[in-house]
Amino acid sequence: MNLVNIVILAIVQGLAELLPVSSSAHVVVAEKLLGLDPSSPPMTLLLVMLHTGTMFAVIVYFWRTWRSTYFQSVAAFRRIAVRVIAATAATAVVGGALIELIEKTAFPNLPHAEIEDLFSHLEFIAPALAAAGVLILIAGLLERKNALCGAGAERESDPDLRQAGLIGAVQGLCLPFRGFSRSGATISVGLLLGLTKAGAETFSFALAVVLTPPAVVREGWRLVRAARLAGAADLGPVALMSVLGALVAFGAGLVALKWLSGWLERGRWYLFGIYCLVAATAVYGLHSAGY
Repeated sequence: MNLVNIVILAIVQGLAELLPVSSSAHVVVAEKLLGLDPSSPPMTLLLVMLHTGTMFAVIVYFWRTWRSTYFQSVAAFRRIAVRVIAATAATAVVGGALIELIEKTAFPNLPHAEIEDLFSHLEFIAPALAAAGVLILIAGLLERKNALCGAGAERESDPDLRQAGLIGAVQGLCLPFRGFSRSGATISVGLLLGLTKAGAETFSFALAVVLTPPAVVREGWRLVRAARLAGAADLGPVALMSVLGALVAFGAGLVALKWLSGWLERGRWYLFGIYCLVAATAVYGLHSAGY
């Protein structure tokens, strides 16, 4: 893993993370094309640190919106906090159960195997991308139809508890599957549940800010444990390059967010679904070619 690889992966992550096209799938494919092992602890830590960079991009980009809505009063903050907690709890339950089930099913005789060991398998990424594409396409076309019919005026900006729980549960489905875009799935479900485009987008990225720190801690622990098992104690170079990657991803993430908001507001959400379906075909082609 050298500096050029880090910059390439950071740009890919930063642009793709905040678009509903699955940054993880794009980074995994880029790592394979660069000859890197996406399932290794240094690579999964790098991926999470790149997510951290884009998390700060989300905070910077949405801060004014959150300040005027979620933080405008104690009551408004309490209301959204309850919904974020409910959604995150649903994510933990669904995602945790799925990860446990997959680990026990895929690795019945390997007690130390983890879900990350499957992240390099393009044959799993392709159908996940396709599933995300279908969901985005359905939500985007229905939202576009409603907008043309004038039904959008009845939509709510913030989810109720039931809607928040459903969005969180769908977010949980994204955790074990590289390719099933978190932002694509949660925003699409928000649209299908009757939220406004801006409301679905804002709530989705609020959930991302809450979800990222635990993921960083998990991958940091994986790296430390792998280093101990391998007898290596020097984690400095990996950590330093990961921080550098996070800074590059931060800049790319700001660019991607502006693009995402523009396409969402102009009714072009469904185009991301088409892209995911095309990308799924390409990823399966790479798998068939031996990557």
